[in-house]
Amino acid sequence: MSPHSDLNAFWMPFTANRQFKSAPRLLERAEGMFYWDAEGKEILDSTAGLWCVNAGHGRSEISDAITAQTRRMDFAPTFQMGHSLPFLFADRLIKHTSKGLNHVFFTNSGSESADTALKMALAYHFVRGEPQRTLLIGREKAYHGVGFGGISVGGLPNNRRAFGNLLTVDHLPHTLDQERNRFSQGLPLYGVEKADALEELIHKHGAEHIAAVIVEPVAGSAGVIVPPAGYLQRLRDTCTEHGILLIFDEVITGFGRLGTPFAADYFGVTPDIMTTAKGLTNAAVPMGAVFSSDTVHDAFMSGPTEQIEFFHGYTYSGHPLACAAGLAALDIYEKEDLLHRGSLIAPSFAEMIHSLRDLPHVADIRNLGLMAAIELEPKVGEPGARGYEVLLKSLELGLLVRATGDTIALSPPLIIEMSHLDRLFQTLREVLRTIS
Repeated sequence: MSPHSDLNAFWMPFTANRQFKSAPRLLERAEGMFYWDAEGKEILDSTAGLWCVNAGHGRSEISDAITAQTRRMDFAPTFQMGHSLPFLFADRLIKHTSKGLNHVFFTNSGSESADTALKMALAYHFVRGEPQRTLLIGREKAYHGVGFGGISVGGLPNNRRAFGNLLTVDHLPHTLDQERNRFSQGLPLYGVEKADALEELIHKHGAEHIAAVIVEPVAGSAGVIVPPAGYLQRLRDTCTEHGILLIFDEVITGFGRLGTPFAADYFGVTPDIMTTAKGLTNAAVPMGAVFSSDTVHDAFMSGPTEQIEFFHGYTYSGHPLACAAGLAALDIYEKEDLLHRGSLIAPSFAEMIHSLRDLPHVADIRNLGLMAAIELEPKVGEPGARGYEVLLKSLELGLLVRATGDTIALSPPLIIEMSHLDRLFQTLREVLRTIS
């Protein structure tokens, strides 16, 4: 892009537009573990783009598959018609999911996956003769995309302040307990009792009115908030006891981020519904997928066979190009064992990031698998300023990090090597030593 090009037309998402456009940070090319900017500077990507480029950038296997599919058939509807690719892709995907999650509903993003899962849960109870189950339980500090369903059950106030709630919701408390768990490596030891808040909400509202509980196994956007040991299993047990569906939002944790195919595998807890996106196609084409259990799916498969079972879907559900990208990405994940590779890298990743704990302004470090966060002490009267300073200084030194307020999040591509880790943490150490 020419330095004289007008940046005003594009209204950027989740960005301080005026601040950015006064000093834009533009990426022009990507390959493997790296981006390059307009001046040709090499930038190590420690964020997998936006938690999504799990197999690294510029995979020719994926781009070749998309190009070939464009020539063969660019689009086909999946409303009362079909084409082979979404059936093939769904069948391939369920070979990697927890037992019983055998059905896939395709969407176009994590936001759409979240809203689809919520509608699926409400409709499940409706078709079973319990239409009064309309209450949805989310969690404080949660992020479930930006659809009205997602922001309603989400727990980030700024995401819904201007829009309000359109659903009947309540929220579990978040699990961040820095008094007891600061600088935990892996699963925090304390806080499993926070799951008991679900019993309190059941007592408050009545189980007969609650449709589902939705949680991120690890809360990513709020700053890599790792659940205490045993927490998710306790939620699972309570939901099962009271006939409440459990939904895992695995948009970030899915496809190898924790060193297992999904967080459900890492924790040994199987939800009734699971949302995914991001790594599904290695971010080459927007796509999401909602996995449902046999129990949920089969509840819809009653009544006359000629009737539509679930009045929901998107024009681009199972889009041919997205399926082609997804199948090629899955080939890479399987061939290179990327769905498990993170478990081999995670110990070194954890050791290196926790070696930063004594640097100035570091208030907490949290990690699990190949995702981590460094929480910084905020400047007095300037929340977010210190995190933004780290973002800019890291970029100057050729490192891309993600800053959310005063929290620095890391989620590198799963192809990362030790040389990349050394460079990543040497750069971060240098930056953290010099921030004001």
